[in-house]
Amino acid sequence: MYMAVDQYGQIEHGLEHPRKDLMERCGVKHAAKMYVDTTSGKTYHVGYVVAGRWFGVYRVERMRKPA
Repeated sequence: MYMAVDQYGQIEHGLEHPRKDLMERCGVKHAAKMYVDTTSGKTYHVGYVVAGRWFGVYRVERMRKPA
């Protein structure tokens, strides 16, 4: 499962396929990848730009700790 947060702080929960689900929720058929550069010169894909909204995508995992 994934969640996405846009530049305004609005959250989209329950994304199984982030790109597809965000396009459906925004009512569009195109999404561009969003990247971030690090100080070491590496580039990472961190989300999508969909319908003028910049979504950072996060993986949601269940918290499991050994007892």
